[in-house]
Amino acid sequence: MHLARFVAAAGTVAAIATPVARADGLPVLGIDDGSSGVTVSGSGVRYVTLPAGRSTIVAAVQRRGGRIVRSFTWPGTWTIPAVAYDGSAGGLSADRSTLVLIEPRVSFPRAGTRLLVVRAPTLRDDRLVDLRGDFSFDAVSPDGSRVYLIEYTSPNDPTRYLVRSYDVTRWRLDPRPIVDPRDPREKMRGNPLSRVMSADGRLAYTLYDGGGAHPFIHALNTSRGTARCIDLDDLPAGLQLWDLRLRMSADGRSVAIVQQGRALLVLDTQTLTVGPPSPAKAAGSSVGLYTALAAALALLTLAALAARRAGARRAGGDPASSGDPRDRRRADVRAAARVRAARAPRATRTTPRTAAARPSPGPVSPRRP
Repeated sequence: MHLARFVAAAGTVAAIATPVARADGLPVLGIDDGSSGVTVSGSGVRYVTLPAGRSTIVAAVQRRGGRIVRSFTWPGTWTIPAVAYDGSAGGLSADRSTLVLIEPRVSFPRAGTRLLVVRAPTLRDDRLVDLRGDFSFDAVSPDGSRVYLIEYTSPNDPTRYLVRSYDVTRWRLDPRPIVDPRDPREKMRGNPLSRVMSADGRLAYTLYDGGGAHPFIHALNTSRGTARCIDLDDLPAGLQLWDLRLRMSADGRSVAIVQQGRALLVLDTQTLTVGPPSPAKAAGSSVGLYTALAAALALLTLAALAARRAGARRAGGDPASSGDPRDRRRADVRAAARVRAARAPRATRTTPRTAAARPSPGPVSPRRP
């Protein structure tokens, strides 16, 4: 079965249920990554969730072709968790062994949070995590042994939170929150705007708006359970922060803070220092744009010349464009003769031409008055 039929069938079942405004773990309604799904680097499938009445269909769908590889129906309502307001999804470990689903919220705050930890290769062998308090999903370690959560600490302000770690092997919430060791007393605050992950799933970079203060990037090491907060004080004033996105380089050595395709700052992932984008990259993007424009202009010019030549031939009575078969045959004969002449070897000169051997122009007649 392909994804289109699967979605249509699930939609028919879901239509029977009463529609309820819901979202995933983020403290707002309307963001749901269930249908768009989640994948990781090197995986050939994408995991999606679709409501089916009082149950949820979890499926692995091929990224190329959309064929459903496997699926399973779980009782209850579950979804792929979103980790930022740009719709970035999470929940799948980098080794593709563990898939974490979250029960969608219908309000903020909520008294309890439920997670479903599933073995991704089979979509079964579930473990239910039932937490007291309001949490959202943040990240999962590369081997699926730890799940990182955002705990909301204020019933009125969703920008105040703590980063917590849940040990899946022991099925318990670590008592101490994860903080930046340079400033452990600093209060975490802000809305998650954008997220990028390293290819190995070890590092999660999240852009926060700062909750009215300076924006920052939260760099979480999901293998070690450590974090750093990198302030973005050099961002230009007056920016629309909700337009900012994170973009990771192909080699993973840098993360750019981008607005409408233009890099404003770049984070070095090795040193965790922030600076302006390199002029070479900026010049490269400009050169690429001008090259594309020049190529388009050249194509238009060639098309115009071709059209002009075609019109001139038609106006001049070119035998090749004539309707008379005899004229077309004459044109073909002349064209074949030109081809033979071009292919014939040219005679080589045995005597070099010199200035002394050139013919004299002869006497010049005087001008008459």
